[in-house]
Amino acid sequence: MLIKINLKKIPKGPTIIEGFPGFGLVGTIATEFMIEHLKAELIGEFVYDNLPATVAIHKSKLVRPMAVYYSVTYNLIILHTILNTKGLEWKVAESIIDFAHKIKAKEIISIEGVGSTSPDADTKVYCFGKKFEELGVEPVSESIIMGVTAAIMLKYPKIQCLFASTHSQLPDSKAAARVIEILDKYLGLKVDYLPLIQQAEEFEKKLRSLIKEQASAESEADKKNMSYLG
Repeated sequence: MLIKINLKKIPKGPTIIEGFPGFGLVGTIATEFMIEHLKAELIGEFVYDNLPATVAIHKSKLVRPMAVYYSVTYNLIILHTILNTKGLEWKVAESIIDFAHKIKAKEIISIEGVGSTSPDADTKVYCFGKKFEELGVEPVSESIIMGVTAAIMLKYPKIQCLFASTHSQLPDSKAAARVIEILDKYLGLKVDYLPLIQQAEEFEKKLRSLIKEQASAESEADKKNMSYLG
């Protein structure tokens, strides 16, 4: 089983932000927005042989399924993925932690969506980590975290987490926008908030289309497999 990160450039002591597909796709939307806003450079990608062969096309360009971007201005690495890593969370987390140690990362910031029981409630962002508490973000007191982020939390002490509440199983751009707002205060990214939600919603449409096409492709594949068995 192969999962590792290959780089063509080695930053020194950066902050790493990771956003894997999860509830509301908050992490994926937020990292996509940061990549575009910061004009981050593609410097590497995950190499693997046990995950689905998936790729997206956006504005006639390939979107790497698990890619590593870098903003030299902010010494910031952004891990962006559109792949479901279910069943391989530990391996993916180990590759990120090894990567963080090799480049002497300052910290890892994880972005996640968490379910809200009230569809009419305003989006709230909670944190795990003292640095965000100092900005006035409410610490999470009770929750269950799963996936790659949970695996990193158990094995890497220098992790800060932002959890945005969302009541939608569909991509939630507003929740992602609230996370970006906090990251801007923490990292000084100079985000123009006026077009933020509009841009996030455009990416949301792209993700909805991708999800629909992927579901259709999986359905066709299942039909073919059934015909082979029949």
